[in-house]
Amino acid sequence: MSAKPDYNKLRSETQFHWGVISSYDTLLALTGIPIKDFYLDPEAGIEAYRKGRPLLSEMFGPDVPPPGLATPHVSYGHVNCLGAEMVFPEGGEVCNTVPFTTLKEGINVLKRDIDFLNSGMTNFYLDYMKKLSDAFDGEKCYFAFGYEGPITSAYTLRGHAVFFDPYDNPDLFKEFLGLLTESIVEFGYFHCNINEWPHISPEGAGLCDDVASMFNPDMWPEFVLPYWENYFAAKTTGSRFAHVEDLRVEQLHFLEDIGLSAYDPSISTKINPQIISQACQVPFQWRLGSIHYPGMSCQDVEDFVFQAIADGASSVFADASEPQCNPNDVKKIHSFIRAAKVVERMLSEGATREDIGKCVSISGKQRFWDHWPE
Repeated sequence: MSAKPDYNKLRSETQFHWGVISSYDTLLALTGIPIKDFYLDPEAGIEAYRKGRPLLSEMFGPDVPPPGLATPHVSYGHVNCLGAEMVFPEGGEVCNTVPFTTLKEGINVLKRDIDFLNSGMTNFYLDYMKKLSDAFDGEKCYFAFGYEGPITSAYTLRGHAVFFDPYDNPDLFKEFLGLLTESIVEFGYFHCNINEWPHISPEGAGLCDDVASMFNPDMWPEFVLPYWENYFAAKTTGSRFAHVEDLRVEQLHFLEDIGLSAYDPSISTKINPQIISQACQVPFQWRLGSIHYPGMSCQDVEDFVFQAIADGASSVFADASEPQCNPNDVKKIHSFIRAAKVVERMLSEGATREDIGKCVSISGKQRFWDHWPE
């Protein structure tokens, strides 16, 4: 394991940043292109970027950058290559079938040499990537046919059975997780080749593993952390980042145990910035998600930013997704931007988190975080 960060000073030395994130679904909302067409027709993808980017800039302004050119974001590329069929419903996100009815079946597949280039829908999305890049005069196109962390990948391959495997067949499940993590790493190297990145980054590497939050804290030392460690050790000699939604406070200390330098809780209803700050020292970001806007005023959004930073978040970001493509939510996004810029200026002038907390309105102090989310 690489040396852990110095948590006594890491958070204080982590520079504040903020952002408003747009994505392909923003482009689809603005252009009216069906999501299934976007996933399966490169011409629809070209139209989404060509027409959607100017519309996005017109609606949200210069502080909301349009998404970079990328193939449709598919988190199940790796498991698709292992035999999970991808399903593209009308009007909904891609999902996958569950290919392994037993652990032994999965182990047998994972012991094989998988030709990722010629498995699943890899070649379809490589062709999609080329067509996108060619349509935009050679602009670099990110190959977003991706992969997830060990526990989430295990879930996509085993379905709900993954929650029984540690009890019914613990040793076999560990063998399965070990082989699966090796396969994730190998697919990650293949993914790096396509995107022209180094296999082992000296800067850092990230991991997305939401389903890990569904494992009881008592299970983490045996069934989560060893496989995270194997992944990170194979991917970077630098810093470690993880995106894990819906962690409980009892699980937060594991983020230090694995040596994270940054953590994204994203949508996590059982914790908040105050709880995270008190439970662990890993720098984290706090997200204003699409689901939050309907119950918030512009003042609430500004208070969200100020209170999150006052309570320990190192950064904040907001979604400019399909639900935000309306005048009311655009106003709220601009409120987020104004507040973030105030924080940025105050910190550059030497303000403390306590100073930033004083910017929170009286109603905001009453709401955050006892009445969040609502």
